[in-house]
Amino acid sequence: MNWIHNIQSAIDYMEENLLEDIKLDKVAEQANSSLFHFQRTFALLTDCSVSEYIRRRRLSLAAEELSSSKQKVIDIALKYGYDTPESFSKAFRKQHGVAPSEAMRYRGKLKFYDRLIIQVILKGAEPVKYNIVEKESFKAVGIKKTYSLKGNENLVEIPKLWQEVNHNGTVSQLFELNNGGIKGVLGICDDLKVDEQLIDYWVAVESTMTESDLFQLIDIPASKWVVFEVSGPMPEAMQNTWKKIFSEWFPTSDYEHAGTPEMEVYPEDGSDKTNFYSEIWIPIKSKK
Repeated sequence: MNWIHNIQSAIDYMEENLLEDIKLDKVAEQANSSLFHFQRTFALLTDCSVSEYIRRRRLSLAAEELSSSKQKVIDIALKYGYDTPESFSKAFRKQHGVAPSEAMRYRGKLKFYDRLIIQVILKGAEPVKYNIVEKESFKAVGIKKTYSLKGNENLVEIPKLWQEVNHNGTVSQLFELNNGGIKGVLGICDDLKVDEQLIDYWVAVESTMTESDLFQLIDIPASKWVVFEVSGPMPEAMQNTWKKIFSEWFPTSDYEHAGTPEMEVYPEDGSDKTNFYSEIWIPIKSKK
């Protein structure tokens, strides 16, 4: 359960530093994870982004203080990281539904978020189907976009990229170049720019091409992969499978993420089908 322990260590770090300027890369370090993998895992487990969790906890503690002390609103605002009473009031009202000045009279109506404790609940009623395979290094050809991890830009912009390539003919062009072992269009995530809080995201196909005027090439290293089957309407089926992987499979497996690029595989067109089949490929290594 090292994985669960690491996530909890990151949460404890956030809680111990709620009054400080928390750097998300430092939070991820507590979990022995890259920022991208930590942000995604945290969101899958909690249905809340890391930044949102910090914001909710700060405003919860701020509400407790306002409702039980005679401190000025400006002092509470500065204590919990807000530069002006106006920005604090706006965030406070969004969470609690009342202004900070009203918090004392409306304590029973305030929305408090407690400190998170990570627990694994093994459901097992609908187990994920997977295979473990080893594959030599290969090349993929496609388009690359770079996204920031700040403000969850990657989570917002990547779906927009897929809409674009599905409508402008890019996916059809890539299918024609797909002559490698993996049949389908790949969504490859490469977070090697961790120091800059950037990730490269590719829409590509495995191909033996060595150069292209239209597309870029990426080398995928030889890896041991765990390949999960995804079946059902998109994007719900893909999102649900990712959640099962990180909440049920990884915590009880003998493996951890290898830290190299991972990918989703879409073998055919027609993501509107109710029984659409796709796959998630995650590079793995044995736990220490």
